[in-house]
Amino acid sequence: MTLDDLRAFVAVCEAGSLSAVARDLGCTQSAVSQRVKRLEREAGIALLERRPRGVAPTRAGRILCRAATGSLAELDLALRRLADLRHGDGGTLRITTGATTVRHFMSAAVVAFRARHPHVDLEFQTENSGRRCFEAVADGTAELAWITIGPPVRGIEQHPVLELPWVLAVRSDDPLAGRDHIEPAELTGGRSGIRHIRLPENSVSRMRLDGHLARPETGQGPAVAPASSTSVADWDTAILLAELGVGHAVVPDLPGWRGAGHPSLRLIPVPGLPPLAAGWAVRQWAALSPVAVEFAETVNGSLGAGAAVGAVEGTAAGTGADPGARLRARRLSDAEADVSACAPACAGASEGRVTEGHVGGR
Repeated sequence: MTLDDLRAFVAVCEAGSLSAVARDLGCTQSAVSQRVKRLEREAGIALLERRPRGVAPTRAGRILCRAATGSLAELDLALRRLADLRHGDGGTLRITTGATTVRHFMSAAVVAFRARHPHVDLEFQTENSGRRCFEAVADGTAELAWITIGPPVRGIEQHPVLELPWVLAVRSDDPLAGRDHIEPAELTGGRSGIRHIRLPENSVSRMRLDGHLARPETGQGPAVAPASSTSVADWDTAILLAELGVGHAVVPDLPGWRGAGHPSLRLIPVPGLPPLAAGWAVRQWAALSPVAVEFAETVNGSLGAGAAVGAVEGTAAGTGADPGARLRARRLSDAEADVSACAPACAGASEGRVTEGHVGGR
């Protein structure tokens, strides 16, 4: 039994004629008859009966015809939708990430993609941690997740796209505002009068920052958490509070915070800290739908997808229009890590959310 057999049988039931269906299908009456006979052999019962003028379904034939009619219509609709996805003309694309990711990293790309694909439904799902982003990708709720590249997660590929250098955000009238850079050693132990606005617990950015500041080259020896009386849930809030003079924020240099729109803000480079990498998390790049690949490539291009991303935890990666081809994906085996095992570190893997796990705001 094949779908073409069922389609031919339903058409015969509706037309009441083998010859009429043969003409519609552009084949012989014998070919149509053979399709019906195959169904009858599998069903083990007659499905059509001959009448003076054509044919009509038997009782068994009516049962099969009713069942097949609805199912074939739904299947044909599903096949059309699959074709839309294949050709990029429709369907739904779900992207999960932090709350402010679109503002900082995707605004131009969304406009460009929408202009090319007006019939694709774009659905942005906000999650409050990197782990939730990984879970959405793993269970198929979302095809793409924009994250802060973090520790390995079983069954997930992480594709770095760009680097985010660290800066110290201060108010323009702060004593530190005239500095051209800050050394990492100045960020710990209360030096230089820095009053830290702390990033969220368990976020990738805070984990990385604390790890860098605890290294011997900072001169601090064992890890000592910078003194702080203020903590926030995302990067944007940290920068805003620094601009208001509430404290100082060590954050990634996010697009959109520089320029005339923020005359009271000064972002001082901290070149001694390795940059934070941001990019895509997917189950398998090769298995993404064409619209998902094109959307990701559009975002990459809008961010300057020719720049190198550098080493991320020992994995060299470069940016390009196709992370699957030009970026070295971190293909993670079951032995490398487990989602729950790295949950504390992954909670911020996307830095863009209220728990500061997403690259959209943390």
